[in-house]
Amino acid sequence: MAGWQGVRALVTGGTGFIGSHLVRRLAGLGAVVHAVSRRVREHVDGGETWHVADLCDADQVGEVIREVEPEVVFHLASEVTGAREVRMVRPTLESNLDSAVNLLTAVADVAPAGRLVLAGSVEEPRLSDGDTVPCSPYAVAKWAVSGYARMFHELWRLPVTTLRIGMVYGPGQQDLRKLIPYVTTALLRGEVPELGSGTRLVDWVYVDDVVDAFLAAASSEQAPGQAFDIASGTQLSIRDTVELLAKIIGAEQQPRFGAVADRPLDRPQVADIAPAGELLGWRPRIGLETGLRRTADWYSSTL
Repeated sequence: MAGWQGVRALVTGGTGFIGSHLVRRLAGLGAVVHAVSRRVREHVDGGETWHVADLCDADQVGEVIREVEPEVVFHLASEVTGAREVRMVRPTLESNLDSAVNLLTAVADVAPAGRLVLAGSVEEPRLSDGDTVPCSPYAVAKWAVSGYARMFHELWRLPVTTLRIGMVYGPGQQDLRKLIPYVTTALLRGEVPELGSGTRLVDWVYVDDVVDAFLAAASSEQAPGQAFDIASGTQLSIRDTVELLAKIIGAEQQPRFGAVADRPLDRPQVADIAPAGELLGWRPRIGLETGLRRTADWYSSTL
């Protein structure tokens, strides 16, 4: 797309961490923004139109697509969790797989020329690397979504793209169970964060860079049918990340590593961002130290 002025864009998960940033960016670019929520929105900041729908209900999803007739759909609604408990299998299946299949089907039926960009995960198994066992209910649900996306593209030429996103962080992340929000708010309050061993290697990516990737994927003629890793392309251990964050905050107390057990099947994360650079013209712009400093400043202003 040459520009976003007047483009009808639908964002699912618009109240979430990445989704809320994307909604604001699209509104600022002049897009006609529609967003989906399970509940009625009482306050609208950027002039977007909100639709109340349960994405696990195929009829409700079809009704929204028919009403909006979107040119671009960004699907970010998700049950994002690394939990390994059996009780999370059903919620992650419904919130991630059922909702995505309903959306793929509705767009293929009603607006087959519309672009669709899905939020995947770098935790999806990579068969090319010999990785055949998903590490969590969330990872396997996202893996299945990617499979359905490929099928919809190959069978019905639906212009769908999947972005396998790394460990996202930044201002505005409200879920304090996530690592960066938890550690940041604890340190700012003078508390001692209790963590696992901290040895796991992860690939961090700043939320504004992720938004850039979604816009690039929706604009690129080479994106449909593809899946792209979106992260920094570098690894850093959780321990080193947390220690850098503590240094930025100037915390006197030290996090307690080894206080909780590491999760089973946790693997090192690293993204291959070369294809995104070649086909989307996307690369991350915000380095980790800069991003953590901005994030810490935001949490500090809210406490």
